[in-house]
Amino acid sequence: YAWDDNEEYLFKAMVAFAMRRYSSKSTTQISNVLLCNVTDRVSFWFVVTDSSKNVTTVPGSEVEAAIRMNRNRINNAFLLSDKTLQFLKITSTLSPPVEPSTPVWLIVFGVVLCLIVAGILFLVVSGIQKHKKKNKDSTERENLEEKVEVTLENGIPCEALDLKPGHINGVFAADDERFTSL
Repeated sequence: YAWDDNEEYLFKAMVAFAMRRYSSKSTTQISNVLLCNVTDRVSFWFVVTDSSKNVTTVPGSEVEAAIRMNRNRINNAFLLSDKTLQFLKITSTLSPPVEPSTPVWLIVFGVVLCLIVAGILFLVVSGIQKHKKKNKDSTERENLEEKVEVTLENGIPCEALDLKPGHINGVFAADDERFTSL
């Protein structure tokens, strides 16, 4: 925006306001703030005079402290920030760090606790599934063992042949002889 007499008046008023708030004296007037070397790029320096002595200037340390204390109000008056409104020799004010509503350690503790609980649940569920699978496999084996009759011939386990009528045993199909020749 353009820097004109109205903006200049507002700046002087804000500096006078800052000086009044800082020193708790109502003697600082807008006329006590003097702007010098104003350029087109809105660059200038200013001094604040003491109204009781009219000639002397207020020490720079007091002006700096007043500006530092009221910097936010000055920035807001011009709709600027510390990056756009720069006072040389006066450090910019940093906003306080944001404090989370819950402590960080509590968040980390909650995450770790959830991971531990999830791990325990996984181990319990997988153990139950393995146990059920093992029981299922053993019952299937028992059922198979019940279906298949195992006969022992000469101490060797042999499966019983299913000799239904009309079924030919393939082992003896080629050989019709009952006994082998010597």
